[in-house]
Amino acid sequence: MNRDDAIRRIESYFGDGEFKIDLQRRVAIRTESQIPERRSELYRYLSDEMAPSLEAVDFSCRIFDNPREEGGPFLIAHRHEGDRLPTVMTYGHGDVVRGEDDQWRDGLDPWQITEEGERWYGRGTADNEAQHTINLEAMKAVLEIRGHLGFNVVALIETSEELGSPGLKEFCTVHKDLFKADVFIASDGPRPQPQTPTIFLGSRGCFDFTMTIELRDGGHHSGNWGGLLSNPGVIMAHALATIVDAKGQILVDAWKPEPMTNAVRQAIARLKVGGGDGAPEIDTEWGEPGMTAEEKVFGSNTFEICAFETGNPRNPVSAIPPRALAHGHIRYVVGTDPETLLPALREHLDANGFDMVKLEAVGDIMYATRLDPGHPWVRWVVKSIESTSACDVAVLPNIGGSLPNDVFAEVLGLPTIWVPHSYAGCSQHAPDEHVLAPVCRDALRIMAGLWWDLGDGGTPSP
Repeated sequence: MNRDDAIRRIESYFGDGEFKIDLQRRVAIRTESQIPERRSELYRYLSDEMAPSLEAVDFSCRIFDNPREEGGPFLIAHRHEGDRLPTVMTYGHGDVVRGEDDQWRDGLDPWQITEEGERWYGRGTADNEAQHTINLEAMKAVLEIRGHLGFNVVALIETSEELGSPGLKEFCTVHKDLFKADVFIASDGPRPQPQTPTIFLGSRGCFDFTMTIELRDGGHHSGNWGGLLSNPGVIMAHALATIVDAKGQILVDAWKPEPMTNAVRQAIARLKVGGGDGAPEIDTEWGEPGMTAEEKVFGSNTFEICAFETGNPRNPVSAIPPRALAHGHIRYVVGTDPETLLPALREHLDANGFDMVKLEAVGDIMYATRLDPGHPWVRWVVKSIESTSACDVAVLPNIGGSLPNDVFAEVLGLPTIWVPHSYAGCSQHAPDEHVLAPVCRDALRIMAGLWWDLGDGGTPSP
């Protein structure tokens, strides 16, 4: 029995329909962490689905309450085979965003996998149930063929990632002794191109805030008061125009990132963003000038206006509204201090005459992280994936989105490597979310090979 046998076993798991059956069972559990009434489903996903699956292959499992009231529970699973063996920490999240049942295309149900060609539709398929299912089932394939893994595992499944992972940092800090490992290998997010095996080594940070203008109590008739009362919607529009120009370029100097290092620039130069069939076409003139599309996503800071409201857009009336509200959203790379973002904006708005705009941070900050592309574990993982796929591996210094990677990289002090099993056009967080069957099959093969190699010796020294 050898590496090829483990890969053939995981191919059978996919080809015989077992993967789809397991994924369907998990998708059917409505783990919408943004809906408080679904809290019991978060516990059920861990206690009735994930724990029995792991205990069946001799993992010891414990479920913990979240230290934060708004956060969902955690599952920690251990399999220990030897004190001298390497230990890998892996991770996934069982919660999903709101199902938005009424917004899916006719014939699709977010809680039922629907297969159309290469696409498998269902809420949580891409984010994140298929991804952690792939990793854990690939371990089982190695166990079946070898009889043991050849390494130790600590697995963490959380259920609040879609809320920004509240309580995760506190939990891992208090229970740091439960997460002793040599390397962190997990899966989330997309490949830049569906056919290209990919790893990423960190994530951009995420900072959310609101901008509010409140000028008076109640609205006033535009015929009687138009031209006499200032309009907060107009003022907000002009305030936003000082932050970002008509082509998406950031105008707040203090929000500009530090220059990319040569290593990061060279790594990004080998990448190609896209998304596959059905993905939106890139607006080449949007964003920071002089940058490639890849540098904009992986090497720069971006600002988005996620919502802007004044008056009642659903039922407008002929009145001057009293209030305007905008939700701002910044993705930022390593080298940007998130604690300076709001003070810098305050100074910028005041200097431009918009001192009436109130600013308030929203939610927890997700911090930016990035492992050195030359790290020994990076080279080791790339070599393993290339030996399975016979393809060059795309190495992203960080993903364009945000993950709680700072918890694993900084609190737990682990080298972090993510192997994404989705693609950019998967409609993650939107109606019609899906995974591509060929990518899932490829990912199962890659992870079976990677876990086999991890237990075969020759891993980097601690």
